Amino acid sequence: MGAGVPEWRLEENGTRLARRFELEDFRKAVEFVNRVAEIAEEEGHHPDIAIHWNKVDLTLWTHKIGGLHENDFILAAKVDRLLEEPKGSRGDVAG
Repeated sequence: MGAGVPEWRLEENGTRLARRFELEDFRKAVEFVNRVAEIAEEEGHHPDIAIHWNKVDLTLWTHKIGGLHENDFILAAKVDRLLEEPKGSRGDVAG
């Protein structure tokens, strides 16, 4: 995708950033979503979230402008940093 968030993909004619995360099980997926929610609240920028047992789909976009803004890329990078935490410390996330 880009240098800052290479695992994310563009969707909806380039107006959305999306990524799927695979986790150990449903409980780990929910824990991951809760951690994403904490970051989103801090940023005041909230992704669309879908949980499919051990998979979490995140979609970022700025509703007010109907497309992507710098804040979407910032939030994506912060979510990606969750993956850099030592294994077992916060959910065993695989991107």
